[in-house]
Amino acid sequence: MVPLLTGIRKSYQRLMRTNLNGGAMKQDTYLVLEDGSIYKGQSIGALGSTQGEVVFNTSMTGYQEMLTDPSYSGQIVIPTYPLIGNYGINDVDIESKKIQVSGFVVRGHCDAPSNLLSKMTIHQYLASKKIVGISGVDTRAITKKLRTSGVMMGMITTAQSTVAAIKKLRKAPRYDDTNFISQVTTPKAFTWQSHNHTNGKAKYKIAICDFGVKYNIMRILEAKGCEVITYPSQTPARDILSINPDGVLLSPGPGDPALLEYNVKVVKELIGKVPIMGICLGHQILGRAFGGQTYKLKFGHRGANHPVKDTYTGLISITSQNHGFALSGDGLPAELEVSHLHINDGTIEGLRHKSLPIMSIQYHSEASPGPKDNEYLFDNFLKILTQHKDGDF
Repeated sequence: MVPLLTGIRKSYQRLMRTNLNGGAMKQDTYLVLEDGSIYKGQSIGALGSTQGEVVFNTSMTGYQEMLTDPSYSGQIVIPTYPLIGNYGINDVDIESKKIQVSGFVVRGHCDAPSNLLSKMTIHQYLASKKIVGISGVDTRAITKKLRTSGVMMGMITTAQSTVAAIKKLRKAPRYDDTNFISQVTTPKAFTWQSHNHTNGKAKYKIAICDFGVKYNIMRILEAKGCEVITYPSQTPARDILSINPDGVLLSPGPGDPALLEYNVKVVKELIGKVPIMGICLGHQILGRAFGGQTYKLKFGHRGANHPVKDTYTGLISITSQNHGFALSGDGLPAELEVSHLHINDGTIEGLRHKSLPIMSIQYHSEASPGPKDNEYLFDNFLKILTQHKDGDF
């Protein structure tokens, strides 16, 4: 019995060392921040260098959804949960056609995942998509720095000295100066179909303006009886209206909404002609179309535990969020009401028009990752479509 217990203990210790240290790579790797901070770790994923805005996410699960969320385009993401990859990578939990993050920073990664659906490790996944990452750094310390100083540009490198990396980083384009939706939007219009598709029996026809749409938005709408047609971000309003949609959904996406004047113009042309729902970046674009302004948050809202209050019912929901900009109430017309507020900092989390079939939310009703409490918002939108059809709007 004693030798057996000793063997079990040694196997457990080996597993924990693998989980915490990765086991896949021993290449020295550095994360450097624009303020001169340097963090040394080991490589995970591909070798090389990558740069982007460094942000953190407080979700305890959902790393595969984070990696494939188009809203993270141009960003190096730090999950605050200390062990990443313990349930591996599967064919289900993807939210777009590729990994969208510029880089990935973890405290520890698992090379021995336990999950029936797992196809590969997190290291293998990143390496197969040529994404540079770093493991074995103090993600808690980095997160505290970003909370204090605000998000900043950074670089992960296995190929350059830290001095050269910092010099290059300080000359690199700023995140706020880049239009990222042109990099994540679909190149051509398509109709979403999964194994649950409606075979032409859809109750509603929804057009999506793709600023970085996640698959789960389309999955949910389809499951609720909708035909979903997704359009590139540069599609004119007349082309969207030409299919006579029952409603238009403005999707989430990356970057600064102040750079998206063309998309604001398109939304202005849609207002009053078709019911509209905006989510995250779509919410911000809609607000700007009504004359509102947006501003950058110090470190953003990224995680699956953000409390939001419905101003009409008083209900507080726990929400999934991923955004670095917010909508200001300044400039919004009186007919546009604030429907939701963030409990922690009072930022605007939703809008509703008093007389037009228009609603928006700043958070993710589709979750992925996160709580599913807020899928009812899609039902609210479909209810608006029914009322519009019946002439109640």
